[in-house]
Amino acid sequence: MATVHDPLHMLPRQRRRQTGPSTAEEIKGFIRDQGLGPGDPLPTEAELCEALGVSRSSVREAIRTLESLDIVTVRHGYGTYVGGLSLAPLVSGLIFRGSLNRDGTFRTLREVLQVRIALDLGVAEELVEAYRNTTNDELRALVEQMRERNRAGEFFTEQDGEFHRQLLRPLDNTLVRQLVGAFWEVHTTCVPMLRIPTSSDIEHTIEAHDHMLTALEAGDTEAYLAAVAQHYEPLQRSIEQALRDAGQQA
Repeated sequence: MATVHDPLHMLPRQRRRQTGPSTAEEIKGFIRDQGLGPGDPLPTEAELCEALGVSRSSVREAIRTLESLDIVTVRHGYGTYVGGLSLAPLVSGLIFRGSLNRDGTFRTLREVLQVRIALDLGVAEELVEAYRNTTNDELRALVEQMRERNRAGEFFTEQDGEFHRQLLRPLDNTLVRQLVGAFWEVHTTCVPMLRIPTSSDIEHTIEAHDHMLTALEAGDTEAYLAAVAQHYEPLQRSIEQALRDAGQQA
């Protein structure tokens, strides 16, 4: 019969005085050493206290810290589990940074936009190979929904986000997909927060999605790169104008 191993015994049983951050590192080390993943259970608070030789308050502080980073998640009444390990803390921090741009410089949004462009350009070759000679009705339908909502005077943020998520699904790089999603979320949150005027070129931006997809299906890297530039150009122009205006008011 196979031996059942108690993961609690893998925790270092060292009685020593520790602060919250060091306790957090011990818990992170346990997650790594045990090869745990999102959703896996962790030892109870009492077990962690005993195994790490620290106080209950130290463990609680460590859990709060790790929860804020999405490394663990606490399900009240059930226990503590490994978290989603998402980029939510990055998104939250960047959105907060964007909210501090009270001088109207819009530099945070410009930097976020530059990262989005770099990511889109960086995966161009891989996307072209993935989409060459394919037909993608779902992505076409999302572009048409953007057109319809724009004609009705409605926002199409949901459709835009879904388009970019679906477009990147063929990539064999989870981190790139997460980063693109994270910076898209920061972007769409910061634009209304910073009160950038809605561009008159919004239709130009919508059509850029169609051009990006057409270029990928045709296996045309240069056309895809041009469509990416078309996609971001109106907002880039708005941000640069905002920067110039802020400089004149200083």
